[in-house]
Amino acid sequence: QVRLVESGGGLVQAGGSLRLSCAAYGSIFSINAMGWYRQAPGKQRELVAQITSGGSTNYADSVKGRFTISRDNAKNTVYLQMNSLKPGDTGVYYCNTDLRTAQLTRRNYWGQGTQVTVSS
Repeated sequence: QVRLVESGGGLVQAGGSLRLSCAAYGSIFSINAMGWYRQAPGKQRELVAQITSGGSTNYADSVKGRFTISRDNAKNTVYLQMNSLKPGDTGVYYCNTDLRTAQLTRRNYWGQGTQVTVSS
């Protein structure tokens, strides 16, 4: 069983920072990519940032220059450093991973979500 464990969400004032982490556990053969999505009430879930196993990154325009995604491949962990947070960043942040299980089956998994609330 592959599972994603997220942490780091919380309440922060505008201009503050949070660091999210997501660790993948289980029978994992390889991870192709890990990323963060967020969903605000009444809005579609959107990609925030993604990082591939090779280190390539992709960011939503709204977070470029403020958020940084990184990874620790040895720990199967992805981080999202969020600086200069804005109220518009409020939402549930979901970790996502595209991987191959120990059985070499390609799978996509989602974390349970962690709430990020930015107050003004």
